[in-house]
Amino acid sequence: MTRSDEFEVFMKNYQNMVFSTAIRLVGSESEALDMSQDVFLKAYDHFEDLSKSPTAGGWLKTVTRNLCLNHLTRYRARWRFFSEMGSEESDEDYADSLAAPNLHERHQDEADRRHHLESALQKLPTEQRVPLVLYHFEEMSYDEISKHLGVSLGKVKTDIHRAREALRRKLLLTPIGESFLGGTT
Repeated sequence: MTRSDEFEVFMKNYQNMVFSTAIRLVGSESEALDMSQDVFLKAYDHFEDLSKSPTAGGWLKTVTRNLCLNHLTRYRARWRFFSEMGSEESDEDYADSLAAPNLHERHQDEADRRHHLESALQKLPTEQRVPLVLYHFEEMSYDEISKHLGVSLGKVKTDIHRAREALRRKLLLTPIGESFLGGTT
């Protein structure tokens, strides 16, 4: 297998993770595609080391995050960030942890919820989406977010709270009158 064939396999293994990280941060499919392409260009330059590294995925995720943040800083208006959301959406009801009688239907429901979440995230303004994604999807601490974005810790906490509230409002108002969490409103 040639180097380019090996890189193609490598890229196919990580393309979904890189793209989903990018689209969550930049909120635009075309910009996420551009960011993903830039990430893989950097990966190609470092492929000799990455192909042997067990932490290649982490490296790619970090590069994706940093490129997206640099892009947003460079090409978008100064962000206002919002803060602090409880983890109500991660609280799982005991009944939800039991096996569902129809697994296909359950998987479809989960896919629908993920789609609604991704759609709602993309509708948030950049200044709300970015810190929320960094905290919940990139698992960065408030301190790390503060340093990456160059804002105070208090601002990060406040901004994430406001982003969560905006997202919660968007998720509770679905087109068919059902709440994101299931059931009708």
